[in-house]
Amino acid sequence: MEKRAAKPQATARRGLSRDAAVAAACGAFVALMVGAAYAAVPFYNWFCRTTGFNGTTQVATSAPSAAPLARTIAVRFDSNVAAGLPWKFEPEQTQIEVRIGEVVTVYYSVTNQSARATTGQAAYNVAPLTVGSYFQKINCFCFTEQTMAPGEKRQMPVVFYVDPKLAADRENDGLNSITLSYTFYPVRSAEPVASGEPDRRKGAL
Repeated sequence: MEKRAAKPQATARRGLSRDAAVAAACGAFVALMVGAAYAAVPFYNWFCRTTGFNGTTQVATSAPSAAPLARTIAVRFDSNVAAGLPWKFEPEQTQIEVRIGEVVTVYYSVTNQSARATTGQAAYNVAPLTVGSYFQKINCFCFTEQTMAPGEKRQMPVVFYVDPKLAADRENDGLNSITLSYTFYPVRSAEPVASGEPDRRKGAL
């Protein structure tokens, strides 16, 4: 009688062990998927920066070694501010003509219209989307978060050039304009700016 009673207990223990193993496997799978989701974001950003996919511009460390080409192209500047960020953001020039390979500096004007310090981060792309790999930025306020004091107004520079390799791309033979677009998004973890900090031209360095 006692030996027969032991079998259900052994079966119950095996069932509990199997359930625990399944639960552990499910937990490991969920953790793996969450980790993959977080890893996908920086990988996607790296992919876009490397290939120019989706109109993502490139980052250059210096000016091109060759002289600018005679061919010119119009560069238009667009600005947007996402909801929740009380900033006025606009380019000082809406369009300029540049020679391909010419290093150009333009400025965007930003004003914090809030009575408190706020922080924003700019996202950017160019149109047409296929031109992203040829639009090279040497310096840009979009590389870092920007914290603005209450009522502060700041000029933010962008230093760029259009890669001369564009001229060799037959698919862009008829291209005569490029639009550089920025959108500032709020960063919730804003750190206060010292009240005595001077208003100087900064933003990318």
